[in-house]
Amino acid sequence: MLITSRETRRWVLPKGNPIRGLASHEAAAHEAFEEAGISGIPCPTSLGQYAYLKRRRNGQVKRATVSLFPLAVTDQADEWPEQDERETQWFGLSEAAAAVDEPDLSRLIADFRAPRRPTGRRERLLSWARRQGEELPMLRWFQALMPKQGRFFDQFEDHATTLVAGADALARLLQGGADVAIHVKEIYDQEHKADDITRDVLQDVRRILITPFDRTAITGLIASMDDAIDQMNGTAKAITLYELGSFEPQMRDMSGIIVEAARVTSEVVPLLRSIGDNATRILELTARLVQLEGHADEIHDAGLKALFKTAASDGKSMDFIVGREIYSHLERVVDRFEDVANEIQGLVLDHA
Repeated sequence: MLITSRETRRWVLPKGNPIRGLASHEAAAHEAFEEAGISGIPCPTSLGQYAYLKRRRNGQVKRATVSLFPLAVTDQADEWPEQDERETQWFGLSEAAAAVDEPDLSRLIADFRAPRRPTGRRERLLSWARRQGEELPMLRWFQALMPKQGRFFDQFEDHATTLVAGADALARLLQGGADVAIHVKEIYDQEHKADDITRDVLQDVRRILITPFDRTAITGLIASMDDAIDQMNGTAKAITLYELGSFEPQMRDMSGIIVEAARVTSEVVPLLRSIGDNATRILELTARLVQLEGHADEIHDAGLKALFKTAASDGKSMDFIVGREIYSHLERVVDRFEDVANEIQGLVLDHA
């Protein structure tokens, strides 16, 4: 989403000055609504920074440094405060990178990758056909001509899509509201899809003659990915068990980190098809996952401390016990994404 600046009418990202009382990512989300009418789930860990020369109304020029935060958009309003002052437009990533003037901003946009979404009907039919190959003679004959290296890369990427969908549903769940049951079911469904994929991987590891990586590396990677979606499902179950409908700001921040971690995972997994060529980018992305986990630990500790103080002052110890369990589940989700990063870094060391 790009908007035009008020004076020069050049394409820029929605942005603004820091806002007292709001964290940087919250201020960024506020400006995104004010200037473009979009709302969603912000990640509190920035993607990076860029600098530009900002011209003030008195004619003076000042160098400004901007921190950029990813925001998973859930809605665009029909009306918003600056609707009549700017143009707004959705761009493809490459087109957006070319449309902005600042080189560092262009690079940040160009390096970003949208998460891979669940496959459509055609892809599901092809996947079904591959599974039926053992039963249908015609398909068995066709598959006999194909290399006997399994479908591990496809399976990793399919599993990554369940992480993206599950993380999105978890973040929406933690926004509260009336659709709790819908989001819980979506996480449950994605967890079952992930289990099916994991089962297929483990079967292929046993029966395929040639594998692209060491068998323990394959099982380690798919297990860590599956643990992440399992922990999301565990979070949803706990929320259902305690009938929670509202959540602490730090819980929502952790869910934003989980959405970003799933997006990064969906970007890095396809790069495993050519580790040697993609080693540098793979290590950049896995470092991002480790960075997200470290920031999530800080948010977890701050949230738990605030929750304890509130519960102690109000005399509601049960609120602290319940909240601590939700925080614990969310922390374990992010920890599992760090495990994914560690598994992939090991593959790079062994194969690049």
